[in-house]
Amino acid sequence: MIWNWILSLILKFSDDIKVFGRVSNSAQRQLLQDDLNKLCEWADNWQMEFNVAKCKTMHIGSRNKQFSYMMIMKGHQLDIVTTQKDLGVFISSNLKAAGALLQRLL
Repeated sequence: MIWNWILSLILKFSDDIKVFGRVSNSAQRQLLQDDLNKLCEWADNWQMEFNVAKCKTMHIGSRNKQFSYMMIMKGHQLDIVTTQKDLGVFISSNLKAAGALLQRLL
């Protein structure tokens, strides 16, 4: 099973998946990139496809140094976001702004 080959942390729900881990140096970034590549290869082998336009990179935490890096899926650089709607809930990179954003939308 693919989940046994992925070294990063994974959250799965229905057709949604999140791959995440601490990235504070180039080796950790490469580990995450390798796991994204494995997921893409697995999806291709099973004739499935990720919607790369919906895939994003988010640096989470108020003390996050935001180590500068790019993540690539299927040859496309993933956008870096600070807020993302996930399963109907807004998630923010500092884990504080999501509530304020939600109030503005209501």
